[in-house]
Amino acid sequence: MSGHDLSESAVTSMTTNAHATGRRAVKAVIPAAGLATRFLPATKAVPKELLPVVDRPVLQYIVEEAAAAGITDVLLVTGRGKTSMVDHFDRRPDVEQRLEEKGDLERLAAVRRTSELADIYTCRQGEPLGLGHAVGCGASHVGDNPFAVLLGDEFVEEDKPLLPDMLDLQARTGGIVLAFMEVKPSETSRYGIASVAPSDLGDDIVQVTGLVEKPSPEEAPSNLAVLGRYVLPGSIFEAIANTKPGNGGEIQLTDAMFQLLQDGVPVHGIIYRGHRFDTGMPLGYLQAVVTLASRRADLGEEFRAWLAEFVAGGSKG
Repeated sequence: MSGHDLSESAVTSMTTNAHATGRRAVKAVIPAAGLATRFLPATKAVPKELLPVVDRPVLQYIVEEAAAAGITDVLLVTGRGKTSMVDHFDRRPDVEQRLEEKGDLERLAAVRRTSELADIYTCRQGEPLGLGHAVGCGASHVGDNPFAVLLGDEFVEEDKPLLPDMLDLQARTGGIVLAFMEVKPSETSRYGIASVAPSDLGDDIVQVTGLVEKPSPEEAPSNLAVLGRYVLPGSIFEAIANTKPGNGGEIQLTDAMFQLLQDGVPVHGIIYRGHRFDTGMPLGYLQAVVTLASRRADLGEEFRAWLAEFVAGGSKG
């Protein structure tokens, strides 16, 4: 991301400019072509998105999040060696037959469910040229329709969804909708931070006037950090095509969004009050595994008891 702030006149034009509204997005793009170097050597042959969180891969949690919000069409933007991500959402008649013969109907239903969540499509990002470039790979699939972008290494609590409100807001405004979480001032240097203005569209909804990448606490315009969820109009693809590479030769989605912002496209953000699981780094991944395992009805009680004993130093493994 680059640092961008909007002039007062441009902010005013965002609220007065007319935009196509009413269409609720039913498609999602999941950029998942990264090399996941933080998890090597585990990700040398296994995509990071398929690392299990208890008994479901990270990617399944994300597709389930999209499906629960009414998304019926999911495009995976993949890279070399990641075809197994698509395989996960395909049918496995041999496995299903074996489970049916054993009478293991619970696991049979779980296996079949992966192929019923949404229509899964894929395209290849030939080179890792940035998030903007990855999203742009979905242009021919999405067309001029509004769509969601879900980053492939984070998800939110199932009982505290975020995406439905984002989709509804985008349908109302016809513009860009981002997701934010509040962070401690000392943590702003780890995130993209938004500058915002009040909005009268609802509780926890703000008007976005700028974005700054990883500012120091002294320079941060707020404590609102960008989450890996976006709902975008189809016009973002032309903006991406017109975006020049930035640092590292990458095409940044934030730069393309800023183009639309300057053109008067409304940009709003929803402040998320639930818990966000960040599996993009080993610590966050382990925290997600422990948290969700502790909450499981079939595992939680025994796991929490073992964990308490382990933390107290009474367990040897």
